[in-house]
Order: sequence, then structure tokens, then C-alpha cells
Amino acid sequence: MPYYRQVGEIPPKRHTQFRSPEGRLYAEELMGVEGFSSDSALLYHRHLPTAIVDAQVVEDFRGPLTPNHPLKPRHFRTQDLKFTADADAVSGRRTLFGNADVVIGFVVATQPSPLYRNAVGDELFYVQGGSGTIETIYGALRVADGDYVVLPTSTTYRVVPDGELRLYIIEASGHVGPPRRYLSTKGQFLEHAPYCERDLRGPSEPMLADGEDVDVLVRHRAGLTRYTYANHPFDVVGWDGCLYPWVFNIRDFEPITGRVHQPPPVHQTFEGPNFVVCSFVPRKVDYHPLAVPVPYNHANVDSDELMFYVGGDYEARKGSGIGIGSLSLHPGGFTHGPQPGAAEASLGAERFDETAVMVDTFRPLDLGEAAVDSEDPRYAWSWSRRGPDWS
Repeated sequence: MPYYRQVGEIPPKRHTQFRSPEGRLYAEELMGVEGFSSDSALLYHRHLPTAIVDAQVVEDFRGPLTPNHPLKPRHFRTQDLKFTADADAVSGRRTLFGNADVVIGFVVATQPSPLYRNAVGDELFYVQGGSGTIETIYGALRVADGDYVVLPTSTTYRVVPDGELRLYIIEASGHVGPPRRYLSTKGQFLEHAPYCERDLRGPSEPMLADGEDVDVLVRHRAGLTRYTYANHPFDVVGWDGCLYPWVFNIRDFEPITGRVHQPPPVHQTFEGPNFVVCSFVPRKVDYHPLAVPVPYNHANVDSDELMFYVGGDYEARKGSGIGIGSLSLHPGGFTHGPQPGAAEASLGAERFDETAVMVDTFRPLDLGEAAVDSEDPRYAWSWSRRGPDWS
């Protein structure tokens, strides 16, 4: 995180005695990334965070991945995916795509999740619909439609929906944060950044819970393990530092526009290991008198482009079958662009009312079981309206 935060009670000096009102020494825990040479947070627990009483192997729920072969553009409809009535945001998530750097899933959660910790990398949620609370060792975060949620590696959390909560989930193999070009050398957002510290929300108070023999599901590089802790992990009376979960709403992203069409990097919101995340939001479009507002045909030769359509009316895709909740995958090796007639139809437009979340990966994305279940087979032929699945 780019700035310091303090929540709850902490002592005046790090790594010194800090006792409860009963005189008991609180247990310090330093959460640090990159070998304790980068951001960290110092947490104070009522109980030892190391006290486990059991550890069991758990079968993984991700499922296999299938290469995008034959290579072609694809369209998937998350609105057609089926979820059980008691799905939760951890065990209920279904795998859409993945590679060695990132796994992307989706869930419609209606029940509280188990306590969970991803020890492989940061997680980035996008709330496509609904609301709920994400309870963490740092405190609770209220989330709703349009929120991005960054959960640092090894944060213990659970997701409690208010009714139905639709989550698009990006699981990184490393760390996710604002693009470095938006930040000063000391971590402050610069003036040209499309969002800043004022737009971010973090936990504001500790979250304390009691309990014994509490299970926490942990994802690690070998698979899944269920730890049983002697005491509830939500026992942090205070913490401070620059490493913690935070929320940013897509509506607070300030679009960068120009006289002629701007390239995709102007929409970048986050960066991760070998991928970036961009936000396309309602905006004034190009104002050169001869501008063509929709994107030109383009080939991002180094990456796969995955677009999640979450709001408004996406001008470039009219006539393709794409709607709210759709995902389009345009892989490296394929030139893509607006649907036939979209460029001409966009001439003279002053504003686009569209919201989308784009993930560009620098290694090819394979298809998960949820992608296979929700694919529209006609999409690849929608530019020519000919092909084996076209009728």
C-alpha cells in the first residue's frame, strides 16, 4: 500500500512490551512481503498466531485447465453459470481461466465462507453485484457493487454476503497494487494518476472474535491445507503499517481522454506479476473533428486480453452477442477490433456509457471448467458471420 495506517491500540515503540489490561503480553506478528524488505504491518494478537492443533490435506476445487486450442477469440457468459443455493465465496468459486501467474474465477455467493488464507499471492475481487462484509484479521470491510478489493497474501479472511454477492476473483502468484508509474519514489500517488489515496478505504477498527479449535483453509503452493487453530485468528487488538486489505470503487476512476483514441494503458488500474488490470468507465470520447471513437483494430502481440462487461452499453461490441456479465477473450496471435459497422456508427458520439474490467496477461490464458460451461461458440465468427457454428 502507498501509505501508512494505524488501527486500534498499539504501543509507542515497535517490538517492545505491550500488555492487556490483565497484564498479559500481547503476541506480536510482523506481516512482511519480499523478505521483509518491502511493505509490512505489525499486528498485536491476544493469543499466539502460531498455535495450531491440527493440519489436514483438503482436495482442491479449482479443476483442470485446457489450452485455448484451436486459437480463437471466445465469448463466455457468467450470467449463464450455475451455482448451488448455498455457495460461498471460497469453496463456491468456479475457475474461468488460469496460467502460471494468475487464476481467474467467478462466484455467486449467498452464504458466509469459511475462514480462508491465500498464501500463494494477493487476491483482487471485483464486486459485480450485491453487497456484503469481508471480515479480516485487520478488521472488516463493507463492499458493494463496483468495488475492487485488494487482499494481501496470507490475509486470513471470510466473506459474508448480504443476500446474493457476485464476485469476479483474480488470484495472483505475487503482489497486486497500483501501477508504479502512478506513484512517487516514496509511494505517494502522483498528480497524473487517475485515482489517489482519498479514493481508498481500509479497515477502521479491529475485529475481535472468540472461539477455540477454529478451522482456517489455507491455499499454498502444494495445494490446500485445513489448519485448526487453538484460538480464533480474529484476535488482533491493533496494528499499523502499509500492508493491509483495501477497497477502491471503479466509479472513482478518473478516465484519461484525448482528441484521438487513447491506447489501453490509460485505463490501467492495477498491476500484478505478468498481468495488468484496466477499468473502462463512462467517459467523454475523442473530440478531434475527424475522430473515430471506437477502438481501432489492434493486436496486442505480447498478451491475452480478457474483458469483463459489467455495465452500460459497450459500443464496439454491438451485434456480437455480448451483454452485461459477458467475458470476451482475445488472445495474442489474433487481431481484434470493433464489430462490423461499429466504427461508422460511433462517428459524432460525445460520450460512451460503458463499464468493463479488463485483464491483460503476458502469458496465454488456459480455460477452466466454468469457461467451458459458459462459452458462446458463435462469437469467433461474428466479424464475418460465417463459420462452423454460425447459423
